Amino acid sequence: MNKTLKVQLSKASKVLGFVVASVGLLSLAHTAKAQTISSNTTGTNNGFYYSFWTDTPGTASMTLGSGGNYSTTWSNTGNFTAGKGWSTGGRKSVTFSGSFNGGSNGYLAVYGWTKNPLIEYYIVENYGSWTPPGGTSLGTFTTDGGTYNIYKTTRTNQPSIIGTATFDQYWSVRTSKRSSGTVTTGNHFDAWKAKGLNMGTTWDYMIMETEGYQSSGSSNITVSEGAATSSSGSSSSAASGGSKTVVVRARGTNGSESITLKVNGTAVKTWTVTTSYADYTATTSLTGGATVEFTNDSTSPARDVQIDYISVNGSVRQSEAQSYNTGVYQNGACGGGSGMSEWLNCNGAIGYGNI
Repeated sequence: MNKTLKVQLSKASKVLGFVVASVGLLSLAHTAKAQTISSNTTGTNNGFYYSFWTDTPGTASMTLGSGGNYSTTWSNTGNFTAGKGWSTGGRKSVTFSGSFNGGSNGYLAVYGWTKNPLIEYYIVENYGSWTPPGGTSLGTFTTDGGTYNIYKTTRTNQPSIIGTATFDQYWSVRTSKRSSGTVTTGNHFDAWKAKGLNMGTTWDYMIMETEGYQSSGSSNITVSEGAATSSSGSSSSAASGGSKTVVVRARGTNGSESITLKVNGTAVKTWTVTTSYADYTATTSLTGGATVEFTNDSTSPARDVQIDYISVNGSVRQSEAQSYNTGVYQNGACGGGSGMSEWLNCNGAIGYGNI
C-alpha cells in the first residue's frame, strides 16, 4: 500500500471515529434528558411545567420526555395525577396527541386549579370503562367538534393545592372519547359560568393530565399551546412589552368598536373588537392605574362594548366589581351611576385599579 493511500485511510478512519463518537454522545445526551418521577413533586422540564402526585407511592410513575411529551404507567394505584402544561392556567388553546389506556378508572383531561375561591377543574377528553365523575349532568354544550356534559361535585376535607380543604370541582366530560385534538378552555369556562359555576380570580397551574383511581393503565401524551384567540391591534412601542401580561376579555354589539388599554394614562394597545367574546392580550412594564377605554361610540351604527374582565398575569379582575365606570349609561346619563357593570354604552372607561 502506498504512503498517500495510507494517509487517506488514516484520515478517513479518524473522521469516522469522530462521527461515531459524536453520535454516541448525542445519544447519551438524549437519554440523559429523560427523567422518571415516582414521588410527589412539581417543576419545569423542557419549557413546560409538570406535576406528579400520588397517595400510594410505588404504584405510579411519570417519565418526562422532550418538549411537552410525558408518559405514565400505573398499577393497582390508589389515586395519582401527572402531566405537563403551564404554571399559570387560563384561557388557552391546548393541543394534545398520543396514546391513552385508562383501564377501569382513569382519565385524560385538561386539569387545573384556581384560588379565591378554590376550584379544581377537569375537561375530560378520554377515560376508561367508568365515566367520571358520576352523578347527574347539569346540561350539555358543544365545542371543538364534540359534546360535553357539565358536572359539579364537592370535595370535603380532601387534599388540595393549599392543603386539606373543602372545595368544588367543575367538570366537562366529552361524550366521544379522543386521545388527540384541541381544547379551547375558555369555551368551557364560559359554559360553566352560564350554569353559575364561577372560576376563582387567581389561576394556578394547568396541565394535560393523566389520572388513575384504584386501577391500572398507561399513557404517552404530548401537549402544546396553540394560538390564543384575539384580534389584531396597534400598540405604543414605548408602552408595550414587559413582564406584565394583561388580557382583556371583551366583545362589541356591532363589531367595529375600538377599545384601548391604558396604564397610568398611557395607551398600551388598541383593538377593534368582534361581536363574539375574545381575548385581547398586551404586555407592558408600566405601573399605575389600568383602564380599558371605549373610544368610538356611535348611534348609527349603534355601538356598545361589553368587557367581561381583565386579567393581570393570570389574576382576574371582574368588570362588574369595579366602581369606576364612566361609560355605562345609568340614571339617565353616561357614567351617571355607581358603575359595577360590564357595559360601556358611551365613550368612557372602566378602571381596574393599579397593576
